Amino acid sequence: MSWPSWLPLRDALRPLSAYGAPQVPAQASLNTNENPYSPSASLQKAITEAVSLVAADLNRYPDRDATKLRTQLAGYINELSDTKFSAENIWAANGSNEIIQSIFLAFAKGPVLGFTPSYSMHPLIAKTTGAQWIDGKRNSDFSLNTQDAVAEIIKNKPTLTFITTPNNPTGGAVTIDSIQTLADAAKTVGGLLVVDEAYAEFSQEISAVTLIANNPHVIVIRTMSKAFAFAGARVGYLVSDQAVKDAMMIVRLPYHLSALTQAAAQVAIDHRAELLGGVSTLIAARESIITQLHQLGLSTVPSSANFVLFSGFKQDAPQLWSALLEKGVLIRDVGLSGYLRVTIGNDAENQLFISALKELI
Repeated sequence: MSWPSWLPLRDALRPLSAYGAPQVPAQASLNTNENPYSPSASLQKAITEAVSLVAADLNRYPDRDATKLRTQLAGYINELSDTKFSAENIWAANGSNEIIQSIFLAFAKGPVLGFTPSYSMHPLIAKTTGAQWIDGKRNSDFSLNTQDAVAEIIKNKPTLTFITTPNNPTGGAVTIDSIQTLADAAKTVGGLLVVDEAYAEFSQEISAVTLIANNPHVIVIRTMSKAFAFAGARVGYLVSDQAVKDAMMIVRLPYHLSALTQAAAQVAIDHRAELLGGVSTLIAARESIITQLHQLGLSTVPSSANFVLFSGFKQDAPQLWSALLEKGVLIRDVGLSGYLRVTIGNDAENQLFISALKELI
């Protein structure tokens, strides 16, 4: 956009635009990878009661270290991956994006490498924090070429190397053996490997958190927005060696995580069995959507997430995106020529998507 001459905006920010998916009314909103299942009435009541208790003390600042929440998150990760983390290995923030920003603020003193297409906030936060972003590439099928990635690490000597698994917007996952290979390469150049696992609960791959004990230079980013169906609460967290967590405490803003957020998140973790119960349903729905897309003659990129990237339609992507929206279906044009991405919704939303697509392709 064109900025007024009187506005002393940093030169590096002038060509950029704000991140964000279109927020427009639709019968099926399948564009932001949200979990389609609302909290149950009993969970809503439990959250309301917890927030009500906290409300009596809103004149006071929250626990600035979110110690109880971090302890619960450590227990959740230990339960999933048979690890032995404590609160000293966890940092929580307002969504995983704040975690990413804090990592840049603390550690991006040299080049930063990522492999695109991937989560677009990685390079955007790099640019807004003044870091030098290097655009590594993927295979033509969007999979990560481990050998090429290692070569990029050795060549560029990045302070931070980002990988996303399952990858957004393409959906593919990276094996634990490949992550270890990348971690070894990052170690040789004195850098950190940052593994963004926002969609990990939808994948069958072993989590990179299992590498941290023997690889303190590995950082894992997680979120409660997706599998936990808790996007509105804005809770992301980091799993790491204690030294990394201590660095987060230097760059954090004071009292950054509100008492209301902490209270709600603590209840959600206590009810994790209920919240995560929808994951298997979404995985089954994902496979059904993939099958139906193939039956329509379309192609899909292998996905281990709660979304599917598809192609093979005759229209250009923006044209089909607009036509679907006219039929009440909002999906995502991720800027990849010939591809669109659909989030897995509930049964009614998925059926509406497929029905609309049948009429358009």
